[in-house]
Amino acid sequence: MPSYPTLSRSRPGPRRRSLLAGTAGAVLLTGCSDTGSGDSDGRSADAERLRARAARDSAALLRRYDAVLAAHAPLSARLRPLRDEVARHAKAFADGGSTPTPAAATRAPEPPVPGGRKDALRFLATAERELARRRGKQLLDAPGELARLLASVAAAGAAHAYLLTEKGAEGDGEGDDK
Repeated sequence: MPSYPTLSRSRPGPRRRSLLAGTAGAVLLTGCSDTGSGDSDGRSADAERLRARAARDSAALLRRYDAVLAAHAPLSARLRPLRDEVARHAKAFADGGSTPTPAAATRAPEPPVPGGRKDALRFLATAERELARRRGKQLLDAPGELARLLASVAAAGAAHAYLLTEKGAEGDGEGDDK
């Protein structure tokens, strides 16, 4: 350290780059807001149908998790957190709109749960991946808030699919057929 006082190159207060980045972020967030919808309550009938379908899809995925857990109890520690997330997704879609009618008569029968643990995990991973892909396409037609929810849940579904695969289970040991 020099024996004479030096002038500090840094000035107190926010920097120009910080202000520009903050302003750009605020503009982007404002641009994504859902204030300009034409409906009086801010929702279109299409958005309500999309939300109801997303709630039904999440409920169907939840039933698959429950079926796999019933058939393969040793996978419980691995699947329970993912199943709980899917339950929260179903609730988020159901809470945000009109309550979806569980048309049990029109509901397609669930495919049977595979007998082996690896196959059961692959069964869930495929369901998660297909649903994430479908939601990724649906969010293009959804209004702002619903699009954000669909994007978030699609990303979570893709992460679940990864965690259910061999790569996501490295070092886990639970995916082995026994």
